[in-house]
Amino acid sequence: MHRVTDCKASRDYTLWLKFEDGLEGSVFLGNLLDLGPFSAWRDVDQFCRAAVDTEAATVVWDGGIQFDPDILYQDLLSSRVPREFNAPGVSPGG
Repeated sequence: MHRVTDCKASRDYTLWLKFEDGLEGSVFLGNLLDLGPFSAWRDVDQFCRAAVDTEAATVVWDGGIQFDPDILYQDLLSSRVPREFNAPGVSPGG
């Protein structure tokens, strides 16, 4: 199980996360605003109250909202583009 050690919510509905193994980055959660439990986040101040529950090792909000830390971890990993494909003069497959 991956453990969230730090987080910071921004007014643009991005959530910066840091995990115990050092992985860090941001995920966009604004696409959840139309789903029932997340509608409270339309008040961006509510979204910005994100905190780390050290016992559960994940991010939590008022009202009982929390995310599985493994899902957040995988979301961060999947949003990363391999650096070798961004290096000048290097193209995929060639």
